[in-house]
Amino acid sequence: MSRTEIEIASQPECWQRAVALARRPDSPSAASLPRPGERVAVVGCGTSWFIAQAYAALRESGGHGETDAFPASEMPAGRAYDRVVALTRSGTTTEVLQLLRRLRGHTPTTAVTAVPRSPVTGPADAVVLLDFADETSVVQTRFASTELVFLRAHLGEDLGHLPRQGRSAVDEPLPARVLDAEQFTFLGQSWAYGIAQEAAMKMREAAGAWTEAYPVMEYRHGPISVTGPGRVAWWFGDPAALPAGLADDIAHTGGQLVALGRDPLSDLVMVQRLAVALASARGMDPDNPRHLTRSVILA
Repeated sequence: MSRTEIEIASQPECWQRAVALARRPDSPSAASLPRPGERVAVVGCGTSWFIAQAYAALRESGGHGETDAFPASEMPAGRAYDRVVALTRSGTTTEVLQLLRRLRGHTPTTAVTAVPRSPVTGPADAVVLLDFADETSVVQTRFASTELVFLRAHLGEDLGHLPRQGRSAVDEPLPARVLDAEQFTFLGQSWAYGIAQEAAMKMREAAGAWTEAYPVMEYRHGPISVTGPGRVAWWFGDPAALPAGLADDIAHTGGQLVALGRDPLSDLVMVQRLAVALASARGMDPDNPRHLTRSVILA
């Protein structure tokens, strides 16, 4: 079993710990996160940017305050925020460190990371450490999902069902015929669009797969043209919430619709497993993906 597979399978236990940590009344980690009503920007790179998108959508739609998400390299200069939250597994990503140094003394910042005493602990005003979810793999799986579980629990979501769903996603067979598909389009709405983007990233990173991701209502505005026999459209959400007529539209193309109906993070576990299975079938090593390192550190 690869390191990546071991880390994927460990997610439900990590989620349980994250919920407990967020709910502790004396948790210094939770106290470092945005307060209700604050205007917040959330930044990250790669996977962390997609998790930032999901958290921003959840926070704002939940009435906790205006929340934007940016790649760390693209946050607008001069825009006023009460707090900036930086997501960085390794704490070494160059663009995140540069942004935090730029904001130092002007805007309060909180970094969420997996590594104690990493470089991000210097320029960040506060640090949330989730070291129990750190991983050795290049491809992020359990840290990213655990980070979002922690942030969701801090927003007050009842996530008691999630570890159980996660264990089912680890143990159940993959959906029929997906291992034979040549192309995947991942669809989400609201915060699940960030999860759809992350799913596509996992498939590209681990298996070099042809994947795309879209907000579900944008799919018919062009992207559906790529769907057809031997290709998959994967919906992150309740099948009953799929826009009216879209299942029929996908069937008309000859493509396969996958709609498992669990929490999008649980469905993401299935996609992570699919990415590893595809990598193995293609003779690739998911622990050592092409052209990638654990962290991007620029000269």
